[in-house]
Amino acid sequence: MKRKLLITGAGGRIGSALYQGLKEEYDIVATDVEANEAEGIRKLDITDPERIEEMMQGVDTILHIGWQKDNDDFLGVALPVNVTGAYHLYEAARKNSVRRLIFASSNHATGFYKVGEEVDVNDPYRPDSIYGLSKCYIELLGRLYADQHQLSSFNVRIGNFPGDDRPHSQRAAHIWISERDMVQLMRCCIEADDSRKYMNMYGTSANTDNYYDIAYLEQEIGYKPQDDAAELLAEEERRQGEIPQDETIYQGGQQE
Repeated sequence: MKRKLLITGAGGRIGSALYQGLKEEYDIVATDVEANEAEGIRKLDITDPERIEEMMQGVDTILHIGWQKDNDDFLGVALPVNVTGAYHLYEAARKNSVRRLIFASSNHATGFYKVGEEVDVNDPYRPDSIYGLSKCYIELLGRLYADQHQLSSFNVRIGNFPGDDRPHSQRAAHIWISERDMVQLMRCCIEADDSRKYMNMYGTSANTDNYYDIAYLEQEIGYKPQDDAAELLAEEERRQGEIPQDETIYQGGQQE
């Protein structure tokens, strides 16, 4: 029997790639804030706990990709929609004995480490924005539910996923992830052993000069990325000429 997955944000850039890439292997309940009948996407407002409960029946794993855009308005958007919505998802998962919740976090949770600093996945949070701060909170929400309720919680700090399967800058090349690697990584998270109750990880391809060490993920969960942003940038430079260097100071892309 196929595992049953619930995907939030299935109409977005990342969610759509995962929905299309995984739907042959899993029984997927695809949801978004707006329904799309042609694509099989059902309407789900994650601030509505009753509607979440309706969607949760028989679900084995949740891929929480959905996110309301407005990265600067903490009180108006990030807190009441993104943070509260995540709480409702974790609560419904607990009540319905869901096996695992995989959260699409972001490299912005540690974006204020400087370029050149080695950052381990367990180093302290250093969010570079309200967006990054919100991701930190939800990662910790997963920690609580793993410890207190034994709900397996994985946080994937996604780097750069532009949607057209190629990096567009030198900075992006340090944190980029291809579509096929994204699908593979999420599949590895879904299928990871049940004994793994909590994991943080960075979601990138096998990029030359990657900001993050992801080599251990092959042994931990079987993730073996296939693509390298540097190769694609070199190809782009041969076609269009030199790509300008980024002048950012911090890994999240900010300048001083």
